[in-house]
Amino acid sequence: MKKIEIGDFVVGGDRLTLIAGPCALESLELGLEVGRKTQALCKKLGLNYIFKASYDKANRTSISSPRGPGLEKGLQWLARIKSELGAPILTDIHESWQATPVAEVADVLQIPAFLCRQTDLLVAAAKTERAVNVKKAQFLSAWDMKSVLGKLTEAGNDRVMLCERGTTMGYNQLVVDMRSLVIMRSLGAPVVFDATHSVQMPGGMGNSSGGDRRFALPLARAAVGIGVDALFLEVHPQPEKAMSDGPNMVPLDLLEKFLEPVCAIDRLVRSGIGPVSLDWCER
Repeated sequence: MKKIEIGDFVVGGDRLTLIAGPCALESLELGLEVGRKTQALCKKLGLNYIFKASYDKANRTSISSPRGPGLEKGLQWLARIKSELGAPILTDIHESWQATPVAEVADVLQIPAFLCRQTDLLVAAAKTERAVNVKKAQFLSAWDMKSVLGKLTEAGNDRVMLCERGTTMGYNQLVVDMRSLVIMRSLGAPVVFDATHSVQMPGGMGNSSGGDRRFALPLARAAVGIGVDALFLEVHPQPEKAMSDGPNMVPLDLLEKFLEPVCAIDRLVRSGIGPVSLDWCER
């Protein structure tokens, strides 16, 4: 499986990577607060850390929903957070023209789930030579991500991670098929599990999305037990007041309680059991 260097560590190596931060960049101060506390916790638990936040939440349920500071101010805030933390930065792009300016700040460009089949967007991200995290669309099967991965590699970039974030079940519900983690990892790319978006209820509150954070930890434990390379979490000091995705976000003061059992399972898997693969039954 491909290992990807990001900052001063490797995703797909011998340590679990945590990709975590607020859903949206609500303020520079919020980003720094979440980043500092999460980074300190990662050092304590022996995790690699990538800070994540979106400068523009372009995919909202309502046209009146807040979207964040926008590209220019958002990149300024992300650059400041990157400088203060000394940590790699991940953020989304939604249109092809955004890839180049965002790559000047971000270490990882993220392709949102609904856009993962957009060829021009994938090619633009690939050409920046930055690492790319692609979220599997809620309407795609795991094996469909082979074509998505192929677009990026054929465009000249093999620094790709594939991310599971739930599959549409209908009526505002998502379901996680844990087989997808094994299937996507068999494609040769590091696999990320997005535990908080997987418990989202898209449009579930009428003019906004709902969610049920209670199930984020059980799913994260299951994913790490299978063997993933990175865990993706949205974290906020006051989720009930968050600009977006509050119902499924992990409260910052509960993050250590969330990560401790996850890390224990990860250590067990990495100590010799190893991740699950599809060839276990071959003779």
